[in-house]
Amino acid sequence: MSRSHRAAPVNVGDDDSHLKSLGYTPVLVRRMGSFGNFAVSFSVISILSGCMTLYGFGMTTGGPAVMLWGWAGVGFMVLLLGLAFAEVTSAYPTSGALYYQAHTLGGPKWGWYTGWLNLLGLLGAIAGIDYGASQFTGALLQMQFSFTPTPGKLFLIFAVILLLHALVNLRGVRLVSVLNGVSVVWHLAGVAVIVGVLALVPAHHQSAAFVFTHFVNQTGWHNPVYVVGIGLLMAQYTFSGYDASAHLSEETTRASVAAPRGIVRSIWVSWIAGLVLLAGLTFAIQNYAGTVGTATGVPPAQIFLDALGPTGAKLLMLIVIGAQLFCGAAEVAAASRMAFAFSRDGALPGSAWWRKVSPTTATPVAAVWLSVVAALVLTLPVLYSPTAYAAVTSINVIGITPAIAIPVFLRLRAGRRFKPGPWNLGGWSRPIGVVAVVWVACVTVLFCLPQVSPVTQNTFNYAGVVLVLVLVGAEVSFRKSGPRYSVPRADRAMAELEAEVV
Repeated sequence: MSRSHRAAPVNVGDDDSHLKSLGYTPVLVRRMGSFGNFAVSFSVISILSGCMTLYGFGMTTGGPAVMLWGWAGVGFMVLLLGLAFAEVTSAYPTSGALYYQAHTLGGPKWGWYTGWLNLLGLLGAIAGIDYGASQFTGALLQMQFSFTPTPGKLFLIFAVILLLHALVNLRGVRLVSVLNGVSVVWHLAGVAVIVGVLALVPAHHQSAAFVFTHFVNQTGWHNPVYVVGIGLLMAQYTFSGYDASAHLSEETTRASVAAPRGIVRSIWVSWIAGLVLLAGLTFAIQNYAGTVGTATGVPPAQIFLDALGPTGAKLLMLIVIGAQLFCGAAEVAAASRMAFAFSRDGALPGSAWWRKVSPTTATPVAAVWLSVVAALVLTLPVLYSPTAYAAVTSINVIGITPAIAIPVFLRLRAGRRFKPGPWNLGGWSRPIGVVAVVWVACVTVLFCLPQVSPVTQNTFNYAGVVLVLVLVGAEVSFRKSGPRYSVPRADRAMAELEAEVV
């Protein structure tokens, strides 16, 4: 590869000058500090969202042993991937993040495919987070008002939550940053409260042998290795979204250092807190079969009910729902910045519309609406398929995770031609990057496989189909529009963007 790469500036505080050196005229406003940048990724990872919404999936797909040991193993592999990705982000801190990095390191086609995968994963994340919040909201309403959580009613709640998150994001990045700061405290305090109450109140707890070694297989598949593999989805799905720190880098001060630190810190803090949360939940299970088949449709809600009674369960459910709402708001912020950046470089149909920025809030308004509407459409199969939610979460994993690994792979291919930023791994860069890329290749294939047997119209995992359709669409659109796609755009084009601000 003959392409040379710009080094990050020595003065990491000179953010706008660095952004201009990467080819962009600053349009967004830097109102987010280092803590806020960490908080947005921590909020998107949201252990109180991912762990809780897929806890029932984990109970039937490997059970406690896979959930606990899978969390430990997946968390370590994701930390390696996050370290490698953070190094590339330090050199190229832009809102486009993954696709900009891939384009710069590998050329236009690499950037194009990475961008579409990243966008797919981000939209899948919004869908998974907010529909999970609707499920927990439905369970809470059932406890309080004898509400029946049918697919149609849950989808309506889901639509209302999407609307709420759109309105929050339209207020500007300062509000998003404040909410993410509150979210960090809410998540950590929430885990402490949930685990503390579940440890002290119930008279009965499961044994350590049960929590760490009990294997459960209710998938219909007979190969335990296969079941363990697909059972890792809960952990891998939860450990998604830390690319949000990179997407918000154009709104972060000292971005070349703050963004990579935000990525890594959000992973290891979530790793530790999530392990504590899963252990606390699993020790508190009173009736395994009753929890799996709960009428609430949400196994953690049944754990709360059995262990604490209705009042205590409702209070803990409010903690979980609050965390999920914080998480969804942060994910919409990340997805909208990605859509804005991709449109800024002419990669989306109707780019001239999606890249417009409000002069009042410095927010990409159209990109916010695009993100929530696309997530709504992506979730429509839950209306007729009981396993569609697992497919939605798989879409998140097989979109975002490869998109993160591609710049890491290209950085490895570039070798010494890659000029690292002020935050880098030094001699550890290559071994960490190689292990991370191999891991991503494995989980991408794994989560496209059938999750339940027999495979029917209702149990079909459509995540792989969506992935193929996106890749085919990316190839067709690149052939048609690729020649007009430029990263970064020329100063003249950026002047046109500024003239379009509404």
